[in-house]
Amino acid sequence: WLTVILIDPEKFGADRKTVRLALEAENIESRPVWKPMHMQPVYGDALSYENGVSEDLFKDGLCLPSGSGMTDHDLDRVISTLKKCIKNLKR
Repeated sequence: WLTVILIDPEKFGADRKTVRLALEAENIESRPVWKPMHMQPVYGDALSYENGVSEDLFKDGLCLPSGSGMTDHDLDRVISTLKKCIKNLKR
């Protein structure tokens, strides 16, 4: 039910914020992956078991539009905007 991409700025040529703002400029909603629980202030003193995975997902992850109501045109707009952001992707 959730479509997420991980953006490696070195390989992609843009960071997550740049991609999010490019999508926003095209009126396409996206948002960062949710902040891990142990990084939220309310749980700052709680015991947690960490290995760095959730922090990496939060740092580089971007939630894209998804859902059964998306049309092919909607999908094409998202893909087209993402492609415009690619600068260094090795093919």
